[in-house]
Amino acid sequence: MREDMNWKFELEEYIKQGEPEKAEKSEAWQTAIGLQAVDGLRTSEYLLETAKAHIEGKISIDAAQKRIQSYYEEREKRGEIEDEAREADVVSSRIAAILGEKTFQFSPAEWQEIHRRLFDGVLDGAGKIRPYNITKKEWVLKGDTVLYASYESIRATLDYDFNREKQFSYKGLSILESVKHIAEFTSGIWQIHPFCEGNTRATAVFIIKYLKTFGFQVNNEVFAANSWYFRNALVRANYNNLRNGVYATTIYLELFFENLLLDKHHDLKNRYLHLEYHSDTGEKTVQSAGEDISKGKKCTLNCTLDELVLLKIIKQEPTITQKELALKVGKSERTIKKRTIELQEKGYIRRLNGKRNGRWEVLCELM
Repeated sequence: MREDMNWKFELEEYIKQGEPEKAEKSEAWQTAIGLQAVDGLRTSEYLLETAKAHIEGKISIDAAQKRIQSYYEEREKRGEIEDEAREADVVSSRIAAILGEKTFQFSPAEWQEIHRRLFDGVLDGAGKIRPYNITKKEWVLKGDTVLYASYESIRATLDYDFNREKQFSYKGLSILESVKHIAEFTSGIWQIHPFCEGNTRATAVFIIKYLKTFGFQVNNEVFAANSWYFRNALVRANYNNLRNGVYATTIYLELFFENLLLDKHHDLKNRYLHLEYHSDTGEKTVQSAGEDISKGKKCTLNCTLDELVLLKIIKQEPTITQKELALKVGKSERTIKKRTIELQEKGYIRRLNGKRNGRWEVLCELM
């Protein structure tokens, strides 16, 4: 087994090289490997070497998955059983494959299919709705459990939450209002916990794919480095203990999504989420995630999620045309033209050197 997080430094080298295809593959593998931490799993050196071969273009993602499968089949024949490593490696390769695909459908059926693809042959009941109620002892709750949805109400609750999100409009919402809503939707569907195991990893993959439909180039590194924090934030978003003055709060999850979508640098420490967190001053805090915890600047941009997506792309690609912008975010050229005019009127961007040979300049601070 490899040392914790050493894999991250090795895979980041591909991002530093500046080759878009390698960087995209590396980010997907970082997320895939990092997400195993939510269930206390670690991938093997063999998985890392396989990931490198895929990133470097030596093998396809299908070949990478087959290589991992064959590796563990051979070890099983020899009596070298490593169930936890096998689960981590197999599921990581499948996450990398799904994140690399350009297809997605926003529906409970898609979430089920993602779960099935991740855990088929690894966990019992892959892709199937759990037929019993569950509880889970949580470190962050001092051994207490979140109240998950009753197994009898799972399908109805899934349909309700997904239909509500489909009908929700982000138009006119500020960035922070949008982030808060995304956090609330994510925590809501996670609380349903429709599967017997593997709910958090399946949720993370689904949400990453969903966020990409907004046009975001999701910073997968945040999931890679903070997957356990993500799970603990989901726990705190769904836990109430009124006797002890503890109320469900999405604030921790909002900090996570601000790092993920807005490139913020909030200090995401798991100890901050514990019910009996003691700050550096020795003060015991139960509910608040104050400035000493977030340690990141709040976004002051007065723009929507759609506008933020354009700002981030323009920042990265100053010479991009409106036609290319439209293709990148899946909008019409007419809509993009309207959005860029609005951003210029707000003083967030300006056009330099004319239409033909010009470029965009971002005038606002995105961090």
